[in-house]
Amino acid sequence: MATHAARSKQRRRIKFDQHLPVDHRLNTVYRIGAGLMGLGLLAFGIFGILDRIGFFDTGGDTVWGLNTNGALSWLSVAVGLLLLVGMVIGGNFASTLNMTLGVLFILSGFLNMGLLETDYNFLAFEIQNCMLSFVIGILLLVFGMYGRVGSALPHDNPYWRARHPELAEERDPDQERRRNFPA
Repeated sequence: MATHAARSKQRRRIKFDQHLPVDHRLNTVYRIGAGLMGLGLLAFGIFGILDRIGFFDTGGDTVWGLNTNGALSWLSVAVGLLLLVGMVIGGNFASTLNMTLGVLFILSGFLNMGLLETDYNFLAFEIQNCMLSFVIGILLLVFGMYGRVGSALPHDNPYWRARHPELAEERDPDQERRRNFPA
């Protein structure tokens, strides 16, 4: 016997960008996450560029104990600037950017781990670069998903309200005030 029943109502899609106000308190978390990671990547990239390392050099040049070359340095600057733009814009853009780049950093860690000790390791990654890529990816995912996903979101969370509109109406503490004092 099937454990699920056919739903009588059509399931509606949630557009998250419409349900989170720009000035919501979660915006600060998204901005801080994007800003911190962006500043770190920007500084790493600038130090690599200042060392005048060859663009695709795999000679073992290091910045902060991490292998780098010109390509990785410029890529770090570009991603750092992108995260800083996300910090400035904030809101859902910063959250989505953090999550997207977090996944890309994790995938980059796996890809570059597979390319270690090969001729295709054109970004001069070593194991410590791969581990840092995993850490940055996880941190970006946490900053991006904070307050957006989870099984125990508070009932005043805009994402919870968007996923449960019928319950949100019941548990709305301002519902009686709006009924008694219409705008």
